[in-house]
Amino acid sequence: MFTTRPTLQGTFGMVSSTHWLASQSAMAVLEDGGNAYDAAVAGAFVLHVVEPHLNGPAGEVPILLAPAGGEVRVLCGQGVAPAGATVAHYRGLGLDLVPGTGPLAAAVPGAFDAWMLLLRDHGTKSLADVLKYAIGYAEHGHPPVERVGETVETVRELFETEWTSSADVYLPGGRAPRPGELFANPALAATWKRLLAETAGTGDREAGIEAARAVWRSGFIAEALVRQARQPTLDTSGERHTGTLTAADLAAWSATYETPATYDWNGWTVCKPGPWSQGPVLLQQLALLPPGLPPYGSADYVHLLVENCKLAMADREAWYGDAADVPLDDLLSDAYNTARRALVGERACPDLRPGSPGGRTPRLSAHARVAATAPERAAAPGIGEPTVAKSPASPVPGEPEVGDDGATRGDTCHLDVVDRWGNMVAATPSGGWLQSNPVVPELGFPLGTRLQMTWLEDGLPNSLTPGRRPRTTLTPSIALREGVPVMAFGTPGGDQQDQWQLHFLLAVALRAEVRGGLDLQGAIDAPNWHNDSFPGSFYPRGMRPGSVTVESRTDPAVVEELRRRGHRVTVGGPWSEGRLCAVAREPGTGVLSAAANPRGMQGYAVGR
Repeated sequence: MFTTRPTLQGTFGMVSSTHWLASQSAMAVLEDGGNAYDAAVAGAFVLHVVEPHLNGPAGEVPILLAPAGGEVRVLCGQGVAPAGATVAHYRGLGLDLVPGTGPLAAAVPGAFDAWMLLLRDHGTKSLADVLKYAIGYAEHGHPPVERVGETVETVRELFETEWTSSADVYLPGGRAPRPGELFANPALAATWKRLLAETAGTGDREAGIEAARAVWRSGFIAEALVRQARQPTLDTSGERHTGTLTAADLAAWSATYETPATYDWNGWTVCKPGPWSQGPVLLQQLALLPPGLPPYGSADYVHLLVENCKLAMADREAWYGDAADVPLDDLLSDAYNTARRALVGERACPDLRPGSPGGRTPRLSAHARVAATAPERAAAPGIGEPTVAKSPASPVPGEPEVGDDGATRGDTCHLDVVDRWGNMVAATPSGGWLQSNPVVPELGFPLGTRLQMTWLEDGLPNSLTPGRRPRTTLTPSIALREGVPVMAFGTPGGDQQDQWQLHFLLAVALRAEVRGGLDLQGAIDAPNWHNDSFPGSFYPRGMRPGSVTVESRTDPAVVEELRRRGHRVTVGGPWSEGRLCAVAREPGTGVLSAAANPRGMQGYAVGR
């Protein structure tokens, strides 16, 4: 089987991430005696520096961790809506959707505190030990990937006329970052150096990390974040708004540990964040699979997975969120999925069909009902992946730029690590994009915009609600065999994440093992696809009923048959769908493996 790269194998440690500098920095921590959690924290802070268009310290991150010999846990780094972020307040501003950019869309920042808890509770290194890699790249520079500069160019006029603090960082001397030239963020380096200086001498390793958490929540960092939130800022509504984030919001919130949502399928147990994320969508898709699957990659196979995904995503729209109880046990029950499975016919269905778990009546937002029934909304923008400021000519920028290869310019990151002791971690950092909010001038990074995923309509599971999390698309995975963690994986991609991850998981599980282990790289490289037959999670929340986008490497006969069945098929670039990372460990042998996505030319796995 042809693959773009080998599946790496070894016994010491493996890292896979969406940027080679993050992967190698994490590996350096393993080489220095650190464990998987130390390495993940170091890699994550490097991702903030080298992929600032994809994530930042004031964004969010769900983390799945599997300590050697312990239970899989979720570490929730998704902040809540501030106390002042009510539906009434936003409606009073004349809004029917939360803007896709600007401080009104900012939840309480969650990523930093989650990484601190992971380091404190499971790591072995000091904060200075893991921050030094990010500080070095921010202070002395790194050669940026092309998409950093491309993203900055799409918002050049906005930065120069409105978000001038962002221009100070990302347009030094009027020039956007360019590949082959060192690009630095001195303000970010200064922030982390000041943080270390203020927490030095506070006691042992754990005390230093706790002191850093306090600085973030109530010290100079918190003060700067709140000042920025109060600045009137032009956003996607076309108006200037101030945010709702306060010092009390920052001081009151902490990342939390949770039990994962799980589902057993064909000898695998898949662990996901709960229904405050879209993670259970992957579990529902597994629950919908019939006992016997069509041949892998056939038209029957793709049709089945697409139609199942539509059903799971319809349930996501009706039932998932943090503002109400979610009937997850019923959604994953055999009886419910047996009945839902019967809805999949020979023809593609364009309708949004949420179910009635436990006899409950589903309720969709008014926006979703309109998007699902009005023909003029079938090609609406805002599908699939994060909305960010884009066009200098319009105050309502719309969705990210999409290149000829189908690659988006605004998105997310991913990071997986497994160490020689068997500790495993999967994390999907996102938010706080350079194109989502102005850079906080004292800090060198912006606020996030995750509240754009909530509805300005009361009574829904995902209604904007103070103290509750917006339903995020971020959804890392850990899979077990016979109760033992064997694989950590995930991908960027917004609404597409649990579509791409299902295809990957099935490719690993269904295809023959090669080279003495799981064929991670082959599963990542295999042609992938997605559909948009549900309201997008990002402003302006559009959908494309009946759509399926496939890579051009897909068998033309499969494409033809899908179209015959009523799917509206778009053939994208040959390497445009899926951006997975994965690491694995064979319990019997201790052999470690890793692979990374070749699409976009920047994801890399390393290990030995």
